[in-house]
Amino acid sequence: MYSELDACKQAAENKRIIREFVAAINHQDWEKLAQVVSPDFVRHSSAAGQPGIKSREDLIKFLSNEFTIFPDAHETIEDLIAEGQKVAARQRFTGTQTGPMGLFPASGKRMTAAYLAIYRLEAGRIVEAWAEWDNLNGLIQLGHYVAPSQAIAVSEHTNVHYNQYVNKHDSIAD
Repeated sequence: MYSELDACKQAAENKRIIREFVAAINHQDWEKLAQVVSPDFVRHSSAAGQPGIKSREDLIKFLSNEFTIFPDAHETIEDLIAEGQKVAARQRFTGTQTGPMGLFPASGKRMTAAYLAIYRLEAGRIVEAWAEWDNLNGLIQLGHYVAPSQAIAVSEHTNVHYNQYVNKHDSIAD
C-alpha cells in the first residue's frame, strides 16, 4: 500500500530530479541531462516561434542553440511543488543576447523572464513538460519590440520636438 510517507519521499525525489535537470542545463552537461530526461521526452509550449520538442535529442539541440544566443544563460528555480508524478516549477531565465535569435539580430541586452513549467516524471526520468512564458516581454527587454505604451511616449516626444522645430522655423520665416 502506498503511504503518505511514500508520497512525501516520491515528491522529494522528483524535486531532486528537477534540480539536477536545471543544474545540468546551467552547466551545459548534456550527459547528466540525458540521465534525468527520457529519450521520448516531449515539451508542450504555446510560446510563439518555439520549435516542437519531441525527444531528448530535440531538447538538447534547443538548449545548445539557446546557449549560442545567450552564452551566459542561467535558470533559477524559485519554487517547486510536487504531487504524484508531477512537479510544478516557477523558474527564472536570465541571459544576454549576443547571438542572432531567428530574425532578430544580437542586441547585447540582458533579459530576465519568469516562466512556469510542469514536469511529469516516470521511473526517475522527466518524460513530459509543459512550459509557458511571455515571449513579448522578452522581445521588449531585448529591444526587438516597442511596447504600445512606449510607442505612444516616443511618438509624443517626437511630436513635441517636431512642433518646437516647426514653430522655431516658422517664427524665423515671419
